Amino acid sequence: MYRLNETTALIQTVDFFTPIVDDPYSFGMITAANALSDVYAMGGTPLLCMNILACPVKEMEKQVFRDIIEGGLAKVKEAGALLVGGHSIEDHELKYGLSVTGIVHPDHILLNSGARPGDVLVLTKPLGTGILSTALKGGLAESGAEKLMVEIMAALNKRPAEIVGEKGFADNPDLAPHGCTDITGFGLLGHLHEMAEASEVSVRVRAGNLPVLPGVIDFIEMGIIPAGAYTNKDFYQKWLCSSLADDDPLCMVGYDPQTSGGLLFAMPPAGAEQLLSILGSDAWIIGEVFSGKTGAIELVS
Repeated sequence: MYRLNETTALIQTVDFFTPIVDDPYSFGMITAANALSDVYAMGGTPLLCMNILACPVKEMEKQVFRDIIEGGLAKVKEAGALLVGGHSIEDHELKYGLSVTGIVHPDHILLNSGARPGDVLVLTKPLGTGILSTALKGGLAESGAEKLMVEIMAALNKRPAEIVGEKGFADNPDLAPHGCTDITGFGLLGHLHEMAEASEVSVRVRAGNLPVLPGVIDFIEMGIIPAGAYTNKDFYQKWLCSSLADDDPLCMVGYDPQTSGGLLFAMPPAGAEQLLSILGSDAWIIGEVFSGKTGAIELVS
C-alpha cells in the first residue's frame, strides 16, 4: 500500500499457484479471483492486472495455456479491471497468477489489525474447499460437488467489498468495518489468529454458525483431509481454546486451507446486520471480538 495523495492510495499485490482443478478455464477464473481478492480485502478497487504463467510447453497443448488466460481474463473483466500484459516462462510445473494494482481512499483502507472488542465477525463464503478438492482428487466426490466448489472459488469478493465501501456505510462509524482479511491458505482459524494478534484482541467463533459446503463433514469423518489442514493445525492450535470434542469435524473445518475464500470482516453489529440484509444467504455472522489474550481464539458450540 502506497499513499499517492490525500484521496488516493495505491494497492499492489501478486499471487499465483499450481492448478487446484483439472479444467484450465476454471483454474484461470479461480486464480484471478484469488489474486483480485487481496485488493478487495483492503477495501480497494482493482484497476490493472498482469499475468504470470509458467508453462510446461513440452508436456501440454498450447490450448491449455490459452484457456487458463481466457478464464483469468473473464474475471478481470468482471472486476472492471484491465489486463495490460504479463510474463510467461517455460517450466516443468504449470503455474498461473496475477499481479494486481488497485486504489483505495486512504481513510477507507481496511487492515487485519483493526478489530475491536464488541465487533462481530462476518464471513462471505462457505468453508471446506480444501477438503472437497482432496476428495475430488481421490475420486470420492460427485461432479455436482466439483461444480459447486468451482463456483464458490471463482466468485469475486467484489460485492461485499463494494457494499462496505459505499458512501453512507464506509463513513458511518456505526456501520463501517474496523478490519478485514480474506480466508486463504492458513484456513479460517489461521487468519483469525492473525487478525486477533494484529488487533491485540481475542475472538470467539461459534462453530454452529460456520457455513460448510455440502459433503465436507462426511469427508472429514472419512479422513479425507488435505495435508495443509494438518500443517495449519500444528501451527495454530496453541492459540485455540475449544469447547468442542477433540474429534469434532468442525475443528478441522477451521483449519482447512481455502483457495479464493471469502472476506472476513470485524465490524459493528449494526453494520453486520445491514450487510447481511443486502447479501442475504451469501454472508454469515460466525462470532465476535472481545478483550482478552492477544491472538487467542475460543471455539464454542
